[in-house]
Amino acid sequence: QVQLVESGGGLVQPGGSLRLSCVVSGSIFGVSVMGWYRQAPGKQRDLVARITVSGSTDYADSVKARFTISRDNAKNTVYLQMNSLKPEDTAVYYCRATYFYDYWGQGTQVTVSS
Repeated sequence: QVQLVESGGGLVQPGGSLRLSCVVSGSIFGVSVMGWYRQAPGKQRDLVARITVSGSTDYADSVKARFTISRDNAKNTVYLQMNSLKPEDTAVYYCRATYFYDYWGQGTQVTVSS
């Protein structure tokens, strides 16, 4: 059974940093495209960043040069390093694994506020 567990969210001031982690149980991590998505209240869930099995990445325009996605295949973990955070980054952040099917984590809250 595949499970995704996110961690690392919290409250941070504007300009601060957070690192999110997502650990994937099961045997699919090494063959999955991994992504981070976010959903603010009243809005749709949008792609933040994505990383392929080979390590290619792409980002939403709103987070380019501020966020970095990476993966550690030995630890079945994908990370999202978030720097220069803004209030508009406030959302629930979800981890997604795609290998034939989509698997989602439960989400972790990120709040950027002074």
